[in-house]
Amino acid sequence: MTAGVRQEPRDAARPGTPRRPRLPALLALLVGLAGVGYRLALVLADAPPTNSDEATMGLAALHIARGEGFPVWFYGQAYMGTLEAYLAAPLVALVGPSVLALRLPTLALYALFLALSWRLARRLGGDHWYALLVVGFLALGSDRVVKNQLIAGGGYPELNPAGVALALLTVGLCAGGTASGRAGRAAPGIDAEPERPRAAARLRRWAAWGLVSGLMLWVDPLILPYVLATGAVLVARRRRELAGRAGLVVTAALLLGAAPMLLDSLRHGRNPLTAVLGASGGDAAASWAERLYGGLVLGPPLGMGFCSPGHCAGWQLWWALAFPILLLVAAAAAWRTLRTPLPPADLGELSFGRDDKSPRSGQLAGRGDRWVSAAVRLALLAGAAAVLLAYTVSSSAGQTPVESARYLSCLAVATPALLWPLWRAVRAGLFPPRPRARAAGLVALTVLAAILGTAAVATVTAIRRAPAIHAEADRHRALVDALRELGVRHVRGGYWTCNRLTFATGEEVVCAVVDDELRPGFDRLPTYRRAVADDPGAAWVAPVGSPLAARLDRQLGPDRGDLEVVTVEGWRVYRPHP
Repeated sequence: MTAGVRQEPRDAARPGTPRRPRLPALLALLVGLAGVGYRLALVLADAPPTNSDEATMGLAALHIARGEGFPVWFYGQAYMGTLEAYLAAPLVALVGPSVLALRLPTLALYALFLALSWRLARRLGGDHWYALLVVGFLALGSDRVVKNQLIAGGGYPELNPAGVALALLTVGLCAGGTASGRAGRAAPGIDAEPERPRAAARLRRWAAWGLVSGLMLWVDPLILPYVLATGAVLVARRRRELAGRAGLVVTAALLLGAAPMLLDSLRHGRNPLTAVLGASGGDAAASWAERLYGGLVLGPPLGMGFCSPGHCAGWQLWWALAFPILLLVAAAAAWRTLRTPLPPADLGELSFGRDDKSPRSGQLAGRGDRWVSAAVRLALLAGAAAVLLAYTVSSSAGQTPVESARYLSCLAVATPALLWPLWRAVRAGLFPPRPRARAAGLVALTVLAAILGTAAVATVTAIRRAPAIHAEADRHRALVDALRELGVRHVRGGYWTCNRLTFATGEEVVCAVVDDELRPGFDRLPTYRRAVADDPGAAWVAPVGSPLAARLDRQLGPDRGDLEVVTVEGWRVYRPHP
């Protein structure tokens, strides 16, 4: 009698079920669009300023678009994958070499980061208003933050969306029972056919987690703490599933994502980890006092967008104290939830939504959901702490703390977990007011206001720099036009001049690097040096007022020798007389 009867969906419509709030979701969409629009306006205004490292990625995209090469690593080194170049190559092929073509994919990655962060905040138990708070904070962008998000210089724009995606996939895989487990519990005579697509969907999620992890390990190992932390949660809750097909799928997908790195390592017999450690400044001298100051005092405010361009004012350093306190409070709250005893079957008894992929409301439906939420929050916080610790012990934190703060860009991945205790305190103490919790709620509200206010001030300061950056980009475009009019095809210049100039001209002008004493410098593409050396009419290019320009002027002498000097606004071009 029951043959062919299918189970009704668990989320079948019930009369009187409240509808989801629309206002905070709409506001989050508007705030997210404002964040994307702000960054698009910066890109169109040539901000943040481009450089030769971004141009190196652009040259890789140009070579891919032309079919001239398919680089695995950032030119001139054996680490930092070229995913950004492959993303930009279709646009470069379509519109030619330009900074805009490089940054439209990174802008899309930022938009994805916002959308995933909204979803993660909801899946970790936050309501729509909390998710709006997370999106609002991430929509702001100081000078350092927008550089990390927009400049296609290798690795950083991909890290944040990848980290949040790993956390979301972890939540989805840990919430609820396995598809096979649910099928096994089906009553006799009930058609279990719907369980098959659910099992396939779970395998796709396992594959996605492995693929994202592998890709990011190739692109930039800075994401490794989040990979390990979310992986630990998966092992803790799904070790039996991982012992079967899921484990094979994850392994295969991870190897596929990391395939460029692995194949190159096998081909050339080199270890990318050794190259990364060598580039971290480990052999350079930096005292522990310098490292601790650069890592723990300057690092969190710079890395998370609380500072003005190029420096941190004293009042902006308050976040250096607040960040570790908030990190510990959030971790303690998550750990307390994890220590609550949890029946083994609890995770398999959740109420699922229409897609049977997540709890219906996105909020904490039961003790199992609370465990998953706490575990993922703790994983994100542990990942952020590991990132900060690794940066602090490196010499880069002591030697170049302002510029090296880019290594902390993925601290933003932990935002949905980091702000959670503040939001809970505000809700508990003020909405509705509870006398005992009112003081804590006011303190938390003050901290949230300070977070948004400090980040907003840094964002406004970054906006004010845009006109000056645009003017500098115009001067560089004038230099490109002048070289074309002069018929110059080979030049020598400083590192921060060469590849930027070569990419801007689509390799019509090729540049070889020299230092301030006119000695050969670091050429990421040795073929450029050989081409310049073969041209007796190669010119020199230097910014006005630079040490290189001063050195060339001293060498020329009062009669300027056999060279003539052409001055373009902001630049000097030295070329041999015909």
